[in-house]
Amino acid sequence: METLEQIDDAVGTLAKNDEIVDIYEQTFPLVAKYIGARGGSFEDTKDIFHDALILFIEKRAESPEHTITSNSAYILGISKHLWIRKSQKNGHSIPMDHMESQIAIPDDYFPTTNNRRLLHFLRIAGERCLDLLRSFYFQQFSLKEMASSLGYANEHSVSVQKYKCLEKLRNTVKEKSLTYDDFSE
Repeated sequence: METLEQIDDAVGTLAKNDEIVDIYEQTFPLVAKYIGARGGSFEDTKDIFHDALILFIEKRAESPEHTITSNSAYILGISKHLWIRKSQKNGHSIPMDHMESQIAIPDDYFPTTNNRRLLHFLRIAGERCLDLLRSFYFQQFSLKEMASSLGYANEHSVSVQKYKCLEKLRNTVKEKSLTYDDFSE
């Protein structure tokens, strides 16, 4: 442990050559930006920076022959570690308000009740029908493409199967006593 005289000498050396002023001017804004981005206040920044500065001065007093190549980087690193410890101890968390405003969620991301009902009826019709109707209506494949990708003999078979799937879907909807207007918005 260093003595008070060693620390006074280290502070005196820093103050004589205006190094402490340079450190403040260069490093404090970096520490403030780092802590501010993680939900810290200006008071938190001052506390952390001053603690880091004291640790830096103690390190210099402890071993004056050891040269730190970048004072700013060293103090910023200490500040980051101190902030992480303090935020874990105090339960600080990053506010999500700012981040949520930057995330764009499409209007149709959450399925509506009508969409869920329609999807339910499509599943009742069967996976094969669901694949066929999806290929035709959403992916807009031609009958020829659908025949080759879904394993049908020819285009006519695809057309007949599509008709059967639609009929099965219509009958299921009728059985459940729903009208087509229930699905329109």
